[in-house]
Amino acid sequence: MNNKLYGKLIFELSHEGSKAYSLPKNMYGDYELPKAMRREADAELPECDELTVVRHYTNMSGNNFGVDNGFYPLGSCTMKYNPYINEELAARKEFTAIHPAQPVDTCQGALAVYYNLQRALSEITGLGEFTLNPFAGAHGELTGLMVIRAYHESRGDTKRVKVIVPDSAHGTNPASAAVCGLEVVEVKSTADGTIDIEHLRGLLDDTVAAIMMTNPNTLGLFEPGIPEIAELVHGCGALLYYDGANLNPMLGASRPGDMGFDVMHINLHKTFSTPHGGGGPGSGPVGVRKGLEQFLPKPKVVKNGDKYAIETGGEGDIHVGAFLGNFDVDVKAYAYILTLGRENIMKVGPLATLNANYIKESLKDVYELPIKGLCKHEFVFDGLKDKSTGVTTMDVAKRLLDYGFHAPTIYFPLLFHEAMMIEPTESEGKETIDGFIAVMREIAREAKEEPETVKSAPHNAPIGRVDDVLAAKHPVLKFE
Repeated sequence: MNNKLYGKLIFELSHEGSKAYSLPKNMYGDYELPKAMRREADAELPECDELTVVRHYTNMSGNNFGVDNGFYPLGSCTMKYNPYINEELAARKEFTAIHPAQPVDTCQGALAVYYNLQRALSEITGLGEFTLNPFAGAHGELTGLMVIRAYHESRGDTKRVKVIVPDSAHGTNPASAAVCGLEVVEVKSTADGTIDIEHLRGLLDDTVAAIMMTNPNTLGLFEPGIPEIAELVHGCGALLYYDGANLNPMLGASRPGDMGFDVMHINLHKTFSTPHGGGGPGSGPVGVRKGLEQFLPKPKVVKNGDKYAIETGGEGDIHVGAFLGNFDVDVKAYAYILTLGRENIMKVGPLATLNANYIKESLKDVYELPIKGLCKHEFVFDGLKDKSTGVTTMDVAKRLLDYGFHAPTIYFPLLFHEAMMIEPTESEGKETIDGFIAVMREIAREAKEEPETVKSAPHNAPIGRVDDVLAAKHPVLKFE
């Protein structure tokens, strides 16, 4: 940061006696904390005047990169533009000044949002019913697997303890299955990046509870074998689970329910436009086909005539959260769906697919493309085509920061040593994408002609190259 004063930590700007606040007179009386709850010594907090604090945090905020700053092609995360009208609607006092425990007659509007969003998601995915209770994508995965387990147990089919997961899956898939107490079995991919159906065939028996599939998969490829996979899996008595992390390119193209999937989760904070990152906020609604509705967690919003109510569950029902999920995210998602409408939501998938294929075809002469052919919303390069100077995918990612672009996902999926996963989403226009392509080509040139420039990047970021291993093993979490 050029301004040395505001490149400092807030503790370094502290001056004894400075204050940045004034508390209003207490209108509500005094309450003395019990002695056991009091600090023995004052907290060591910085003392700064208000203007110093404002300037410090304003300057610090400029160190962050987000979709409002520039192109954010983070593969498998769908970092799309989030219209501010969604934020404004979610911030209305009618939504923020309510309490989960207040009488349902006094919050009919909020319950209508819940109910209508459930119905919209059912229509979009082709599934019978949804719960909005899970707070994140991985939480949704766990909830979906709990639904699957409850289904099998209700039929006395207790030996079904295995979940089949593709080798290209998101890491949360096996993690969620393990947390649910299920055994993870890996199914391999073929050379073209899709599920090896012959290998799958040999894994299916009466101990399998489900297969978890991401579609398009993490290579950005649509799984053409879904009808055959559905027939095989259902034939052995198991269920199909759809990891909806990559649902974005399917909008307007196809619906998981129509493909034969029984259970799925959706990342509202990806596909339906809510800013996310750094652990939240998120929402991972879970949908099921008709016949599985009774296994969804409670509580749940239902409609009786022209009134909305909250249906609570019994002792044997699944409970996955304190209440009805992350309402703030639900409002934003519902606003996004209503803003686009049926006609324009149909354009999301095709435009995301167009943008991804345009970038792929424009760069495949200088970046290694391990899997040829049409991709969907994202694709994977295996580093530079010319690796003679030793420039790695990490180096390319760091150099992108110097040009004002966020790096794509790197070193995932694990199928390729120098993986670089790029997802432009439908939000970006041709001018931005052409600029990104030009920079990627320039970095490829630099890697060949002046490799040290790339290997030592970034040069223009607030901090330089970080030792990731050291930072992970010995993080500095406080000011000293």
